[in-house]
Order: sequence, then C-alpha cells, then structure tokens
Amino acid sequence: MIFTSAELDYLSGQQLGRLATVAPDGQVQNNPVGFFVQDGTIVIGGHALGASKKFRNIQRGSTVSFVVDDLASVDPWVARGIEIRGTAVALTDAEPPVPFFSREVIRLAPSKIISWGLDGTRSSRTV
Repeated sequence: MIFTSAELDYLSGQQLGRLATVAPDGQVQNNPVGFFVQDGTIVIGGHALGASKKFRNIQRGSTVSFVVDDLASVDPWVARGIEIRGTAVALTDAEPPVPFFSREVIRLAPSKIISWGLDGTRSSRTV
C-alpha cells in the first residue's frame, strides 16, 4: 500500500488540495484543485482542466508537488496534512471521477510522501 491508513482516511475526508507545477520558463504556479484517490494515485480534475496552465505545464514535463492540509484545532494549534511529490501525467480522454469534471485529468503517482498530524507523528518516506 502506497498510503498509510491514516493518510487514506485523511485524504478521503478532504475535497481540495493545492497543486504546484513549473512552467518551461521556470515560473512556479500553485492552484487549488479537486482530487480523488484512485488505485494508489491522486486524480485531479476540473470543469475545463485541459485548458489550464497547470495541465499544459504537466504536458511539458513539469515536476509537481501536491498538498492537502487543514487545522484540526486552533486551541491548541493542531495542523495536519500531507504533501505528495511525484510524476504527473496529463490525460486527455479519461473517464472523469465525477460527472461534472471534463475528460482531461491529471494523474499523480507518488514518489515521496510527507505527512504530519494525522496519527500523532510526522512521516516522510520515498515510495
């Protein structure tokens, strides 16, 4: 299993993450995106994802980082989240994970997972 049970539980309870990509000129872009966990990968979609800069950046070979985080409590301060780095592919004719997404999706296969605050410990591992 790529994700721990605590990571899967956390991801299944979240709806938005932030995807960072890099344009060919080196400019970094970071955007909120909808996502799903599917077969050990992260599937990112949207209404017109194929027309987006992040989609084009990935088509051109961008490295990626995907972060999902929140505050479990503010008193006491308890932050939790997960960062997933890996290889992403931009697919142009995929079955969308939900009906209102376009047929363009980004599939992120994790190579490094960093999580914090999910089960009381910090975890960093290469998968």
